[in-house]
Amino acid sequence: MSRTSISSYSEDLESPKPQYGSVLDNERLSAEEMDERRMQNIAYEYLCHLEEAKRWMEACLGDELPPTTELEEGLMNGVYLAKLAHFFAPKVVSENKIYDKEQTRYKAMGLHYRHTDNTVKWMRAMEEIGLPKIFYPETTDVYDRKNMPRTIYCVHALSLYLFKLGVAPQIQDLYGKVKFTEEEITNMRKELDKYGIQMPSFSKIGGILATELSVDEAALHAAVIAINESIERGVSSETLSALHNPNAMLVNLCDELAPVYQNTLYKAKKTKQASARNKSVGMSDERDVYEELLTQAEIQGNINQVNVRGALQNVDRALENRDEAMMTSALKMQALALAGVNSQNGSWYLEQLCSDRKQKAHEKGAMELLNREELQSGIRIANEEASRHGLKLKAVENINALIRRGGAADTVVALMQPEAQLPDVYPFAAELYQNELYSLQQQSPSGELSHEELYVAVEMLSSVALINQTLASGNRPGVWKAMNGNAAGLTSLEDESAQRYVDALMALKTQASSEGKEFLTWNDIQTCVESVNAAVQEEHDRIVAIGMINEAVDQGDPQKTIQALLMPTAKLEDVDPSLAKHYQDLLLEAKLQKAKATEDPSAALWLGEIQDCIHRGNQNTQEAQRLAVGVAAVNIAVDEGDPGQTLGLLRSPDIGLRGIMDECADTYQDELAGRKCDKSKEGDNGSEWVRHRLRDGHDYYFNLQSLQGTWEEPKNFMNNNTQLGRDEIQNSTGQVTAAYNREQMWVAHEPLITRFQAYCRGYMARRAFTEKLGFFREQLPAITKIQATWKGYKQRKVYQDRLQTLHSHDDAVIKIQSLVRMRQQKKRYQDRRNFYHNNVDSIVKIQAFLRANKARENYRTLISERDAPVNVVRKFVHLLDQNDQDFQEELEVMRLREEVMTEIRDTRQLEQDLNTMDIKIGLLVKNRITLEDVVSHSTKLKKNTKDQVQDLMSADKQKGLKSLSKEKRQKLEAYQHLLYLLQTHPTYLAKLIFQMPQNRSTKFMDTVIFSLYNYGSNLREEYLLLKLFKTALEEEIKSKVDQIQDIVTGNPTVIKMVLSYNRGHRGQTAMRKLLAPLVKEILEDKSLNINTNPVEVYKLWVNQMESQTGEASKLPYDVAPEQAMTHEEVQKRMESSIRCLRMAADKFLVSITSSMDNIPYGMCCIAKVLRNSLREKFPDASEDELLKIVGNLLYYRYMNPAIVAPDGFYIIDMLAGGQLSSDQRRNLGSIAKVLQFAASGKCFEGENAHLASMNDYLTISYVKFRKFFQTACEVPEPEEKFNIDEFSDLVTLTKPVVYTTVGELIDTHSLLLEHEDAIAPDHNDPLHELLQDLGEKPSVEFLVGEGSPNVGKEANPGKTELSLTLQNKFEVLEGDDTNMKSLLLKTKRQIVDAVRVQPGDTLMEILQTPATNEQELEHQRLVQRRVAQEAKTPEKVKSSNTLTDSEQPLGQKKREIVKSLQILESSGIVSADNNYQYLINDIAKDIRNQRRYRQRRKAELVKLQQTLNGLNMKSQFCHEQADYYNKYIKTCLDNLDRGKSTGKAVHRGDMKGKKKVKQTTLRYTAARLHEKGIILGIDDLQPSQFKNVLFDIIPGDEVGNFDVKAKFMGVEMQKVQLHFQDLLQMQYEGVAVMRMFDKAKVNVNLLIFLLNNKFYGK
Repeated sequence: MSRTSISSYSEDLESPKPQYGSVLDNERLSAEEMDERRMQNIAYEYLCHLEEAKRWMEACLGDELPPTTELEEGLMNGVYLAKLAHFFAPKVVSENKIYDKEQTRYKAMGLHYRHTDNTVKWMRAMEEIGLPKIFYPETTDVYDRKNMPRTIYCVHALSLYLFKLGVAPQIQDLYGKVKFTEEEITNMRKELDKYGIQMPSFSKIGGILATELSVDEAALHAAVIAINESIERGVSSETLSALHNPNAMLVNLCDELAPVYQNTLYKAKKTKQASARNKSVGMSDERDVYEELLTQAEIQGNINQVNVRGALQNVDRALENRDEAMMTSALKMQALALAGVNSQNGSWYLEQLCSDRKQKAHEKGAMELLNREELQSGIRIANEEASRHGLKLKAVENINALIRRGGAADTVVALMQPEAQLPDVYPFAAELYQNELYSLQQQSPSGELSHEELYVAVEMLSSVALINQTLASGNRPGVWKAMNGNAAGLTSLEDESAQRYVDALMALKTQASSEGKEFLTWNDIQTCVESVNAAVQEEHDRIVAIGMINEAVDQGDPQKTIQALLMPTAKLEDVDPSLAKHYQDLLLEAKLQKAKATEDPSAALWLGEIQDCIHRGNQNTQEAQRLAVGVAAVNIAVDEGDPGQTLGLLRSPDIGLRGIMDECADTYQDELAGRKCDKSKEGDNGSEWVRHRLRDGHDYYFNLQSLQGTWEEPKNFMNNNTQLGRDEIQNSTGQVTAAYNREQMWVAHEPLITRFQAYCRGYMARRAFTEKLGFFREQLPAITKIQATWKGYKQRKVYQDRLQTLHSHDDAVIKIQSLVRMRQQKKRYQDRRNFYHNNVDSIVKIQAFLRANKARENYRTLISERDAPVNVVRKFVHLLDQNDQDFQEELEVMRLREEVMTEIRDTRQLEQDLNTMDIKIGLLVKNRITLEDVVSHSTKLKKNTKDQVQDLMSADKQKGLKSLSKEKRQKLEAYQHLLYLLQTHPTYLAKLIFQMPQNRSTKFMDTVIFSLYNYGSNLREEYLLLKLFKTALEEEIKSKVDQIQDIVTGNPTVIKMVLSYNRGHRGQTAMRKLLAPLVKEILEDKSLNINTNPVEVYKLWVNQMESQTGEASKLPYDVAPEQAMTHEEVQKRMESSIRCLRMAADKFLVSITSSMDNIPYGMCCIAKVLRNSLREKFPDASEDELLKIVGNLLYYRYMNPAIVAPDGFYIIDMLAGGQLSSDQRRNLGSIAKVLQFAASGKCFEGENAHLASMNDYLTISYVKFRKFFQTACEVPEPEEKFNIDEFSDLVTLTKPVVYTTVGELIDTHSLLLEHEDAIAPDHNDPLHELLQDLGEKPSVEFLVGEGSPNVGKEANPGKTELSLTLQNKFEVLEGDDTNMKSLLLKTKRQIVDAVRVQPGDTLMEILQTPATNEQELEHQRLVQRRVAQEAKTPEKVKSSNTLTDSEQPLGQKKREIVKSLQILESSGIVSADNNYQYLINDIAKDIRNQRRYRQRRKAELVKLQQTLNGLNMKSQFCHEQADYYNKYIKTCLDNLDRGKSTGKAVHRGDMKGKKKVKQTTLRYTAARLHEKGIILGIDDLQPSQFKNVLFDIIPGDEVGNFDVKAKFMGVEMQKVQLHFQDLLQMQYEGVAVMRMFDKAKVNVNLLIFLLNNKFYGK
């Protein structure tokens, strides 16, 4: 059928619009064709309405809806309808309450019955805004698609109603304006035919809406007609009058906008008339009057649009003029209906909206009005900004107050509050923040810090805190990173000096720590940076000065040389300008000697060499001067002829003569005088100068008159010929001394004789002493007897003196004895007198009875009142004294927990160290292999290029996930961390199961999940698997179960997992033990025939009669059960079967209910979780209903299938090909049916009415089953059952291992990436961090290894087995509230003391009332009793804390209580509003639950002690492993070093080869290392200068450590310690180039090769 054009509907329309299905004037169609054409036109019109609804909903929601032809199907789940409801009624429909908002479940699994909730929410929202219910569709119209046109009809009505309210835009009329293909129209017609309903009249919506909403329909109709006529006339005043007609029920009219109303309504009416004419062409249906007239809703909607436009213009004018008052007034206009407008935030609105207006103008290219949504968004943002600003000011005020108060901890807590809007704050540096901010606050003129000042200060202090932290941990890269950050604010930082900054700061930090200073301040750090910069600049200046000195030496001018040496930047010491000539000679000689040694004519002198020359020149000058003066003095003394004076001068060290002896003084004088006389015979030339030739060959010229010398030869020099020189003097004295020595040699033996005589005298004296000592020892008894006699005499004398004294004072002794006896008699008399007071006992009994009644009444008050009175608690606090140990045990528990946490941290650190050492061992082994390749190819390597050496050192032949490379190691650890997190946090897997389709989740459970938990092969895995089942079941009940019966009818996924697991080996054994004997008994009883079907029994009876008689029975063969039961024979047979059935069922019932121990714990645990979760979800459900659900799990799902089909569940053993007979199956099925009805509490009725006689038995059996189900739900929690807690993994010596395949690992990774946001919606969830560490899903080849033999040989490499040792990446959370709990316990104990001795109605009254002297005394007695009790307490149960706090006076203790209450209140634990009643109630609770608390504490103490012991064992194990690893690493390094040593010995020809050769320093210039490719470059230094840089590589005391020193032109620049293992670690991490001294770029691989070759090679 082709598309045609419709004829003109009226002469007013010049170009008719196309109308689908119209009949042209020249067409003649039959009735059938005309009917076909009409149906096609209806389909086209409905498609247009669908397109209209689609575009209108897209405009409201801002989302793209499905195509028009798929819109009906897209609306079935109700998601778009619920979003539409949230658009116009957000208070009724919250966006978070929309089920399957993103339609992920719908796309994966199709419709769910919960999707109907979305449709219901949509209808409730329409009801809330008042849309007449005549338009509402039924829920099934949407969900089952029974009447989707009705739904679209409702959407159209809703659009018109919302347009009237001004909430939504007007829906468009697209009839004739959109095109659809022939196929689309035909398909829609077929769909409409399926509905079989009458199409709603969309054109009459306006009229129906007006009729439903009006009070007087006729008056409303007349008013609307009048308004349309006024609009047609075009007079705005008449139109305004018509609009003001009360019968029109129009609101929000503004007279100033009358012309705008007229124009807008006129255009709207013309548009509607044109649309109506377009639709009416070719139509013969009855037309509605409102098809061309504007309805009341349309009029109101257009008025609202005009009002909104005017209000938006007012707002725009206010923004243009920046008039805050005008803008606030415009925002409050009713037409805009803006929410949350607050006049106090006017300035914020003005700034925000002006900004939004400029932004919109920038985006659009022209100034446009802000629409209502943009205004509302701006108001919301401005309100939030104003609120945040207010909170920020309050936070800043609080921070300033806390800074003044001086509490560092409180200050840090306030700084960390989000309201303060400050940078990150680190609590460990609390004192740093407090001190620095207090200093800044004191420096502020106002005494307050503003937010800007706080922000800058906190940002800088946080950087300083990080610098201190990284310095303390020794993290050098971290220190430089923290220093180089903009937040630190440090100036003059140079990248080249980074290492020197860090070294200096570490030294400064160590010094500060030794002085008791915990943190370096910003000023300390900045000062340190400036000092390092100064040192670096000083080194540069010295290098420049050294270059100038070398140039001056080359020029040969002593004056230029001395000027260069005197330069301040050179910082040379002891430079004497008068020695310029000598300095020049020494420097030139040193430079020539260096050039000769290095074979480099351009070799320059370095700093040390220059300074050595200066010191040598000064020393030479001093020695030459002393020599010249000494020689001159000797000559003078010889001339004077005094031997003594001559001898003294000859012994002078200045001359340095050898062999001078005092005995030869005269001989020296005579010899020298004779020598000088001989020289004088030649004549005196009279010269004042004498030349002395020094040992190094330099000449020194000395003036005999001035006694001064010089290195420069004097002008017209002539050497004095009468003076003796040093050599001449030494020659003469040497001859004299030699002669004297020969004379004195004979006296050389006198000391030997003297020593021999001394030895003889010593021997004689020792022998005499030994004889005397022997005599005393022989007479020892006699000596002892003499001493005893003397001591006895003295004691007897003392006794006689005392006895004499007593005899002389008899009267006094008698008087004292009488007084004592009198006192004893008086005491006995008083005791007898008290005993006779018999009536006192009766009085005491009466008083005790009254006190007991009062005490019982008070105790009832204590245990029944919600808030226990203080005076009642006071009467029972003495009960706490009986077990004062309770508080100590609480503190002991906290102490043990703290020790456990400390041990956990230490153990984790040990494990990390072990992992690091494991890597180092692998690197050393790998390096050894590489080293052997180096040695075996040492000759070839000399010919290879640097690249070949690089490749040889960096080759890694290992492949796969467990290969020794950083990338694979990190990937392996990431997977181990991920699987550990999934194992121990079942929430992730529980959510993941529900995110997958049913078919995928089943496969995922059967393979991945059970593999992850090793199928519960040990207690830990079984415990974690049960935790997964528990979490998943709770999640499923919470999110999917709407009615309690859904858990029975819905076949939950978790229940299937539980049944699958518990029907494994363990559960199968238990089931076999429980049911196998009974099932075998039923199967082996051949006479047992249970048939409870009356029809089958009837037919069997009839067949038996016919077989016995041989005649056809007259009874009908096909009968109903009721008819069959009318026969007596059938009744008898049924009774017999029922009797057998009851007996057999009762056996099963007794076996089941009495065999609780045979039920797997996992089934009972899940049953308990099921009951508790359902009770929480449905609190109104009865206990019977809950137990029936539990019975459905335990019996119907778990036991019943095994009874019905024992061969299928391996309850009995069947032969190959064997099977149960039909009678056996019927017998077991009948028994299972009875037990099923009994377990579910049902009775036989309806179709099973013939078994009604068993209903009493079912009732009795249900009671037994109910008790059985209750008992099953009372099992202990998994933590108690398996004795596992959060510390269990930390105390095991062996880490958990999971065996999985590569394919399963990749599937798990892929599923987690696919559903990451759904299972971990929190962006801070650790799962995101682990998945980020893993990155994208890897390939099979990456995990197996490209070079692995498994790849290519196996048909499926994904089935390659992997064993992963699970590790926890995240620390166990510590109990940060330990201090607060300790404070709470301490406060409670102090309150008990105060309440006990001082009465009062409230705690505050007691604390505020001063204590009397009597109360203070009573408190002191209480403290003394406690001290005495503590002294009697055995040492093993004593607390580590003392009673110091308890010994305080009562007044001081009450002040301590007030301070503690303030701290606890600031932490939110207690409140002053109720007079701290929380603490009184807590004390009352302690009194009531003393026994329970004590048992629980003791159990926790035992558990913590076990945990601590386990941690200690694991720590000991880790230490032993670490020691073993250290020994192994040391052995590896020693072997490397021994290989080098042995090699040297053999090379030198020592055949023993055992003596270790001392390692020598390895020295290279930078140029040589550059040639080898080790040095790649040095910052700020050209390659031509590399020859002036010297590197010394010195082996350290420990094998593997090297000290590398760098010198530039002799200036020692820096020293770095190099660790061979660190180099191997860099090579392992793929670091090809490292920086040394922060300047030199070094090739890591070639450096390792050099060290191997020179120190560890063979």
